[in-house]
Amino acid sequence: MARTQRTQALLQFALLCGIILFVNIMANTFYSNLDLTEEKRFTLTKPTRTLLGGLKDRVYIQVLLEGDFPAGFKRLQTATREMLDDFRSVTGYIDYSFEDPNQGSVEEINDRRKALAEQGIAPVNLRVADQGQSSQKIIYPVAIIHYGNRRIPVKLLENDSPNMNPEETLNTSVSLLEYKLANAIKKLQANAKPVVFFTEGHGELTELQTADFERSLRQFYETDRVLLDSVVQLKPDLCNLLIVAKPSTAFSERDKFKLDQYIMQGGKVIWLIDRLNADLDSMRHTGRFMPSDFPLNLEDMLFKYGVRIQPDLVLDLECTKIPQVVGQMGNAPQLALFDWYYFPAVQSSANHPMVKNIDQVELKFCSSIDTIRTKTQVKKIPILKSSRYSRLQFSPIDLNFNILQAEPDPAKFNKGAQTVAVLLEGVFPSNYENRVSEEMMAGMRQMGMEFKPQSVENRMLVISDGDVVANIVRDSAARQWYPLGFNRFENETYANKELMINAVEYLIEANGVIEARAKEVKLRLLDSVRARDEKNTWRLVNIVLPLAFLGMFGWFFNWRRKRKYAR
Repeated sequence: MARTQRTQALLQFALLCGIILFVNIMANTFYSNLDLTEEKRFTLTKPTRTLLGGLKDRVYIQVLLEGDFPAGFKRLQTATREMLDDFRSVTGYIDYSFEDPNQGSVEEINDRRKALAEQGIAPVNLRVADQGQSSQKIIYPVAIIHYGNRRIPVKLLENDSPNMNPEETLNTSVSLLEYKLANAIKKLQANAKPVVFFTEGHGELTELQTADFERSLRQFYETDRVLLDSVVQLKPDLCNLLIVAKPSTAFSERDKFKLDQYIMQGGKVIWLIDRLNADLDSMRHTGRFMPSDFPLNLEDMLFKYGVRIQPDLVLDLECTKIPQVVGQMGNAPQLALFDWYYFPAVQSSANHPMVKNIDQVELKFCSSIDTIRTKTQVKKIPILKSSRYSRLQFSPIDLNFNILQAEPDPAKFNKGAQTVAVLLEGVFPSNYENRVSEEMMAGMRQMGMEFKPQSVENRMLVISDGDVVANIVRDSAARQWYPLGFNRFENETYANKELMINAVEYLIEANGVIEARAKEVKLRLLDSVRARDEKNTWRLVNIVLPLAFLGMFGWFFNWRRKRKYAR
């Protein structure tokens, strides 16, 4: 009898060990989780899952975020590891490793840093406090993604912004992890680059003025210039996106017709339009300037598509600064920075992938945009708005620096937030519907062209400032320029480049991995004042109460046991 019970116990123990071993093997083979968070932060978006599910070759991700970090960077490290595990749960083609670039001898570390610098990977200087002493530590919050013989570095940590505290910066970095990693994988496996054209022939920005933006685009897009007067028609399969960047002379009806039919066939357009020819350099020479309308002849087209750029200028108390002479010291003028209300620093609150989690964008002499009801179904989405402390000046305007002589009166900046950028999505009506003669139709048919009275499902972006894409030229002869968005007076870089790159990516592929930019990881911080006032209460709840409960349970257990066996 005893032997049978012992055998049965051994069999049960062996069965239990087998079940535990099987569960461990299955857990290591298959990765899954249950996302109970409100914002579904641990659930990959559908485009990302589609991208990963279509991988046919190995992707190796080298994360340079290993080592002894403060709690904030530990959170970023953990979030990156969890995101990569989520990627691996979709496909077996994802491999990754975490490495410490600061490990090894001094020579090895210096060689590694030099190699990383040659790849354009810059470190972050982290100040670490230890036992009352502060020290600098160089870290690389970067992931290098390898696919075949190609690779691309991905910056995991967002730039520090004066508008965000460190917790918000870290939170934004965690929110964008899926988008950054998936976007890099998508671009690495792309066989052909999408084509982006800039129009010319109407006084648009020059190649040197858009040099920094185009250089950033060329890593993943083909860019070129197109003279509308030299082509018979524009085809969306040859030009994925067209950028009309700050034209200053009129478009002919022939050129407008080509643009219209390009849009009707599904071509995407970014309109960067200055309604008034306001210019700060012209003001500096004379102290004042009277801006007039640019004679672009585009008003009827944009009106037909659903927007109207007003002949006004938006002034905003939330703005960037310009220098002014305030005195003289010897032969050198003394300069001071003043708020220039004509240069709004706008930050979108829209929950749209194009502008989600980006910093302020600097605009110059922008105008307000109204939306118009269209014949067809077109959705108008405000992308950028000025702050609620805004006002408008309608043409004619006498621009001068007298506005800087006194403190601004907030009561005059009472027009509320003004829309300065609009995304249009839907079916657009042709600007030339019922305006094409039979003779012109016959000529089009001879060239194999077909007139389209309305577009396929399409989208375009309208921004009432052409300078949003213009970098400042440092030296024309040497072809040197400042980065796009860099304000040399404030020594700050605004998010103009990020906005424009997001716009290009969204317009070309709206349902792509850019959808992951709209994910939000809510920052739930403790109320520090309340935590300090109630600290003793919560110490009591967390320390004394569990001990008291344990003591009561022990007393009840012993009392019940004595009562049971006393019988």
